[in-house]
Amino acid sequence: MTTRSARIDSWVDSANTPTTDFPLNNLPFGVFSEPGDSARRVGVAIGDFILDLAMVCRAGLLPGVSEDVFANDCINDFMSLGPDVWRSTRTKLTDLLAVAGDPALKDNAPLCGQALIRQDVATLHLPVRVAEYTDFYAGRQHATNVGTMFRGADNALPPNWLHIPIGYNGRASTVVVSGTDVRRPRGQIKSPDDEMPEFSACRRLDIELEMGAIVGQSNPMGTSVTVEQAQEMIFGYVLLNDWSARDIQAWEYQPLGPFQAKAFATSISPWVVTAAALETFAVPAPPREVPLLPYLNDAGPMNYDIELEVLIQPASRSDETVISRTNASHLYYSSAQQLAHHSVSGCAMNVGDLLGTGTISGDTPDSFGSLLEMSWGAQRPVDVGGGKTRTFIEDGDVLTLAGYAQGPDYRIGFGRCTGRVLPAHE
Repeated sequence: MTTRSARIDSWVDSANTPTTDFPLNNLPFGVFSEPGDSARRVGVAIGDFILDLAMVCRAGLLPGVSEDVFANDCINDFMSLGPDVWRSTRTKLTDLLAVAGDPALKDNAPLCGQALIRQDVATLHLPVRVAEYTDFYAGRQHATNVGTMFRGADNALPPNWLHIPIGYNGRASTVVVSGTDVRRPRGQIKSPDDEMPEFSACRRLDIELEMGAIVGQSNPMGTSVTVEQAQEMIFGYVLLNDWSARDIQAWEYQPLGPFQAKAFATSISPWVVTAAALETFAVPAPPREVPLLPYLNDAGPMNYDIELEVLIQPASRSDETVISRTNASHLYYSSAQQLAHHSVSGCAMNVGDLLGTGTISGDTPDSFGSLLEMSWGAQRPVDVGGGKTRTFIEDGDVLTLAGYAQGPDYRIGFGRCTGRVLPAHE
């Protein structure tokens, strides 16, 4: 494991709190607007504040980047500038915000008053214009659990699972930012004992605890990228909830996999934590049962030690309950391996592509990443606090994903990825 760096102290005092998600070591990118102003801009989170990067550019403090790149409704234009600009911008921002750094921002009180916006008064928007969305199935425990339920323990993993990162193309059009309500979907459902399917509202609505990788560079159609190149192409990561209609999926998924059961909504957290901020939290993949083909071999530790949790707040309660805790290090395939495999046929990847990891589950029921697993197919009700239980999600429930990588006296946090379930349309 790489030695984890010490906290970098900032003159923004709230960034030095050990429990903040946004110390100076983090500097995640997002898109925000202020009350009374619908214009969206790109900023970075620092403690309790957002630093308006367009305004910092206008003041001449970020040489080499145009103000237009940040006076924007997404971070795609910035990502397209490439890894060298990502690194130089991060270095300069760290210097401007550090106690012992460049005082050009700190000593300019009028600029600080305008460029630092409190997070609690700002509105956060979808940070990325999602070009395409692909969801993978890279958590071995999750794949084993689901396979055991549907095919039995002897056939839990498909024959190809230990050889390739399995994935399917999802709907970029329904990727939404945290805080967006999610409507219960309707579709065809067929019970095992029924001769014909019915058209109905989903009765087995679920979540999937995932990470999402944001692709920041493209490759031309007809070319592929190595795992090492893929690692360089990934700009950063978000929390991702791939909402799932399990009963719709059970009827439709043979032989081509999920379709309407996953197309209705995918929620992501509003802050994109850069790959650079996570470098010192890299950990090796779990042991391989069979050797991978050379094009998929790890190029060093490429998973991340990120603590993850799922919380639920039933409609009838004012508090929330943690129902699962797990870690991103359980993933069998890293996002870089997923990206390399995605391109291997010559598939063109785009700036703004989103790659979901697939559900991340640990080894015990309290570390499973979906209610399907926690309740073992509705056989074991899950305690959600206040004497209430759930097997699947009910209308009015608020589901939240949270996560952070823990440093010596700071943490690299993602904020929260939250969605409330609304009743199905009549």
